[in-house]
Formats: sequence, structure tokens, C-alpha cells
Amino acid sequence: MRTIPMTLLAASLALALAACADRSDDAGASTTPSADAATAAGAVDAPADGMPPPAASDMTTTPAPHTVAVLAATEGNSVTGELAFEAVDGGVAITGQVNGLTPGSEHGFHVHETGDCSAPDGTSAGGHFNPVGTAHGRVGSGEHHVGDTDNITADDTGVAVVNTRLEGATLADGAPTDVLGRGVIVHADPDDYATQPTGNAGARLACGVITQSGAQAQ
Repeated sequence: MRTIPMTLLAASLALALAACADRSDDAGASTTPSADAATAAGAVDAPADGMPPPAASDMTTTPAPHTVAVLAATEGNSVTGELAFEAVDGGVAITGQVNGLTPGSEHGFHVHETGDCSAPDGTSAGGHFNPVGTAHGRVGSGEHHVGDTDNITADDTGVAVVNTRLEGATLADGAPTDVLGRGVIVHADPDDYATQPTGNAGARLACGVITQSGAQAQ
């Protein structure tokens, strides 16, 4: 029988041990992430300040207030409407529409001193809003009340589109010229811009109160 030399046996054992060690190292490398890889993963999942992101239910906003007057008809009339008020440089802009007018008719349109439309004829709204005690007139043509503005005119369907302004008025600032909480009146006749103190605009067809809401219409 041939005897295997001891030197060959030792060499074979050394090669076998080296192969096992290589396989062990490969297995460890495939199952254990590197420190750099773990750090990169953490950077993606965690915010920079360490705080969790806010829940969707926490990300709410409060709509800005808006100011409107809803016009209701006085007794025996059918005039209605809705107006929006916005503070602008030098005054307050009024936009919206008035419905139920005689086609092609012209009407006095003013802010009055009291936000009270409880009287059947609208007289509970008082006179023109006039906090500085000036004479009645036309805006842009000398003296006028803070509550004075131009006449409105109905189209052939009886709708008057309103796009006008109050000069010298303010909105929601608590000043004497503030129109928030005041009344709005549509009159039966046109304002002649001269007769004191009403402009001879006649009876009151509709009345509304200038109010502020905490939410925008959707």
C-alpha cells in the first residue's frame, strides 16, 4: 500500500480551511448592512429635526373673513340681492347684484347708519351713514356722505350689476367711518345728488345689513 506523504496532507487541509473561511466572509457580507448604508437609510426615513411629520388632519388653515350684505325686500316689494364689500385704497368697494327691479329703472343706493332692517318699510335702518357731518352729494363731485354712492341701473331683465365704491369709508377697523354693521338700502327712485339730506330717492325697496363671516364661501 502507498503511503501519502505528510507534507501533501498538511497542504490539503490548509486549502480546505481557507475555502471555508472565504465562504463564511461572503455570507456575513450579504446579511450585515454596512454602517454607511444604514446611515443613508436613516437619513431618508427620519426628518432633519428628528420630529415626525405632521398628520394630515393637523395641516388646517383658517379662511379669511369676507363681508357681505344680503338684501331682503321691504313690505310689498320683491327686490333682493347680495353684495360683497372690500376695503380698498381710499374707501370700500361694493360688488354684486340686485334683482327684481323694473327693467331699465334707476335707483338710489346708499349705506345707512343702522344695521336694522326690522321695520316693514326699512326705516329702522335710519338715514344715510354720515359720521363726519357733511352734506349729501355725489361721490367725486364735492361734499357727500360716507354712505353715498352712485345710482344703480337695472338691465332689461330687472337685474342691476353693482360695481361701485364708498369714498372715505373704512371696513372692520372700528373707526367712526367703519361701515361694518351698517344698513344698505335700495331706493325706489334715482338719487338726484342734490336734495338734502336724502337725494329725493324715495321709498325703500330692499334692506340688508353689512356683516362679516369667518369663512369663505365654497
